[in-house]
Amino acid sequence: MPNKNTVYLTEEGLKELQSELDNLINVKRPANIEAIKEARSFGDLSENSEYDAARNEQAQIESRIKEVEKMLENVSIIKDIATDKVSIGNTVKVKYVDEDDEDEYKIVGSQEADPFEGKISNESPIAAALLNHKLGDTVTVESPNGSYDIEITAIS
Repeated sequence: MPNKNTVYLTEEGLKELQSELDNLINVKRPANIEAIKEARSFGDLSENSEYDAARNEQAQIESRIKEVEKMLENVSIIKDIATDKVSIGNTVKVKYVDEDDEDEYKIVGSQEADPFEGKISNESPIAAALLNHKLGDTVTVESPNGSYDIEITAIS
């Protein structure tokens, strides 16, 4: 049973996250350590902007490493996706009921969401409304600008 800390990722998203962690640990962290050493060599640390900048970058790197490690501990891989009802990993075509517009969305976990590529988070208003509904269903989307209806025209 997934909990609220579950991070939903596709295989591709998992590889990207693992690659980011590898880069942070094996490239950025060592480069930052060298930058701190170099900045220390400049002398007085109380007025050393290079040292302050390197220490701030170190905090950001370490924070991101912890964040990515925590995500990887709670990852749930999206695979074997059924198409009888909408779930995370599906691509869904929808028709806006009051308009002639149609859109297609791939529902992914929040870490992989990219609206410009048609990938929406399972936590977004549209995806939340679509989840667990079937082909032909009309659902109401509650958005900050008011509610509207969409019809599911395809699930893949």
